[in-house]
Amino acid sequence: MAFGALLPCEECKGQFVFKSDAYYCSGDITAWTKCVAKTQTPNRKDWVIPKEFREIPYLKKFKCKKQDRVFPPDAATVNSAPPPSASAPLSEAVSAPRDKPLTNMKILVVGKLSKNKEEVKSIVEDLGGKLTTTANKATLCISTQKDVEKMSKKMEEVKEAKVRVVSEAFLQDVKSSSKDFQELVSLHALSPWGAEVKMEHEEMAVDGKSSKPPSTKSAGKVKEEQGPSKSEKKMKLTVKGGAAVDPDSGLEDSAHVFEKGGKIFSATLGLVDIVKGTNSYYKLQLLEDDRENRYWVFRSWGRVGTVIGSNKLEQMPSKEDAIEHFLNLYEEKTGNSWHSKNFTKYPKKFYPLEIDYGQDEEAVKKLTVGAGTKSKLAKPIQDLIKMIFDVESMKKAMVEFEIDLQKMPLGKLSKRQIQSAYSILNEVQQAVSDSGSESQILDLSNRFYTLIPHDFGMKKPPLLNNLEYIQAKVQMLDNLLDIEVAYSLLRGGNEDGDKDPIDINYEKLKTDIKVVDKDSEEAKIIKQYVKNTHAATHNAYDLKVVDIFRIEREGESQRYKPFKQLHNRQLLWHGSRTTNFAGILSQGLRIAPPEAPVTGYMFGKGIYFADMVSKSANYCHTSQADPIGLVLLGEVALGNMYELKNASHITKLPKGKHSVKGLGKTAPDPTATTTLGGVEVPLGNGISTGINDTCLLYNEYIVYDVAQVNLKYLLKLKFNYKTSLW
Repeated sequence: MAFGALLPCEECKGQFVFKSDAYYCSGDITAWTKCVAKTQTPNRKDWVIPKEFREIPYLKKFKCKKQDRVFPPDAATVNSAPPPSASAPLSEAVSAPRDKPLTNMKILVVGKLSKNKEEVKSIVEDLGGKLTTTANKATLCISTQKDVEKMSKKMEEVKEAKVRVVSEAFLQDVKSSSKDFQELVSLHALSPWGAEVKMEHEEMAVDGKSSKPPSTKSAGKVKEEQGPSKSEKKMKLTVKGGAAVDPDSGLEDSAHVFEKGGKIFSATLGLVDIVKGTNSYYKLQLLEDDRENRYWVFRSWGRVGTVIGSNKLEQMPSKEDAIEHFLNLYEEKTGNSWHSKNFTKYPKKFYPLEIDYGQDEEAVKKLTVGAGTKSKLAKPIQDLIKMIFDVESMKKAMVEFEIDLQKMPLGKLSKRQIQSAYSILNEVQQAVSDSGSESQILDLSNRFYTLIPHDFGMKKPPLLNNLEYIQAKVQMLDNLLDIEVAYSLLRGGNEDGDKDPIDINYEKLKTDIKVVDKDSEEAKIIKQYVKNTHAATHNAYDLKVVDIFRIEREGESQRYKPFKQLHNRQLLWHGSRTTNFAGILSQGLRIAPPEAPVTGYMFGKGIYFADMVSKSANYCHTSQADPIGLVLLGEVALGNMYELKNASHITKLPKGKHSVKGLGKTAPDPTATTTLGGVEVPLGNGISTGINDTCLLYNEYIVYDVAQVNLKYLLKLKFNYKTSLW
């Protein structure tokens, strides 16, 4: 009363509450996100004393004088709501990783490197990390391929601790490269184990307050257990009647998930709150004994991707009691009735997630049993089909994107879900570009991570607050779209006992694939194209051509016909992850969907090509542990090119232009250009173009109509990585 009545928060209309250093808003921006507004000078109004209280002498004489509260000099100075960057926890911990990439990481060195221990220690510390000698405390291990193969006692400890081993060159790249951290780890990986990088952050558990498991009380018989979360354990799930009993219940062999009216009483819930650093799961199941009339309610909870968490099994007196308890718990955690048809998200409440218990994967495994035993395809084509339909590679790619495979397994990837995520990125990109409020960006980030669950371990989910990080997530969704296509193809269609699984999957691609004779004239031209156009700056690896395939996608040459007469048709490179090729071959190279933000792509939404093989090969995302990649050669009808030297988010080409050429400083020698099937092949050695005021090292070619592309060849390449760049 001494300072005046507080007006509602301008950001969310919530109530301000006084704490020691400021007034904090207690409201919510949306059902997904708490308001982070705080201020030392809130807006106020005069107190209004109701008539019935004016009999009190003090209140009868009280005259309100609005004024600011005085805070101690050491109290943090904060802006009034809505703040551009008001929340300290936000600015400290949740931005996308920046200048010191090894901050809070412990690095283990095994074996003899080209630099001595003191030099390596200095480099690691300059990058924000520290050296350790203990494997189970390490975030990363730096070693050599020779030491990995030798498998010393120390390396066995590294393997046991599932610590990723990278080459010495990683330290150089992580300091200078603009690539995503996880991408660099993958690029320099020497070990097949430890796909994820463990982070050593001291952060809070599920409730943001304590890393101890919450206490549990119950009137029934209780079994409590604390141990590794499911994302840390490889679980064999037994599916009974459409759902799997959680193995942590200890009842997977004697009970099943209760079902009533076609509805399975099992739920997996998620909650992401970037302000608190929450990335939690909550699982709930009603279990029925396989033989007797006995019922249990099982629940487990914890932080995604960590060992933090616990569980509880309660035996219930009757079926009715079990159902009632399950329904009450579900409503308590979500704010919604179990029987509600339309789910409404409430503040601080969990959100239900679709979960796959492996039914699809079992069906997929049937399609790979005995693969190749009766195939009529040439052996190189068989190997290619196995490679592009490899489920483990798809999972590995998702892990590299930090996606939580427990909450978003392959079988639950949906085009609709990915398109919704694109829409959120579009909104957040707009908010960042327009200097939108931090609250708005927070809300969109929470929604994105709930829609596409991520496994950050002990790290806080990073705020989507810079365009570079948003672009990385756009590229992640681009890849997920192709993985979704591949997995849908893999599990779709009817089984044919007379056909080899490889032949069945080959037919799903609707692409004619032929092996090109390595001694043929076209093979010689293509090999020369690979040899001559390997860029000097892409010196981490050499490329060896393993196989060349001639490809013809069903209906593509017919679609390309109108552009066949267009001048300036070139045979150009396009690289991508192996997990994307089932989608590319079955549906062609595609343009990003309308929902995707245009700024996620340097020259707008189009199909990108290069005339330097290594520029495209970099997009294969191979590593020393996984050195085989695939690249395409496509006939591209370029016509009149709109030449650019800097990024331009093209939505419509200028009149009379058919494509964009991003001008590079180095390009194949034009005097060496040859032709193959009437199409130009720019296979000259890389020479200076004389263009120095461009942001590109090498040329890029972009078309904005899928019909301007006719895929001709697919190359299987081996990336021979050099052990060190120093």
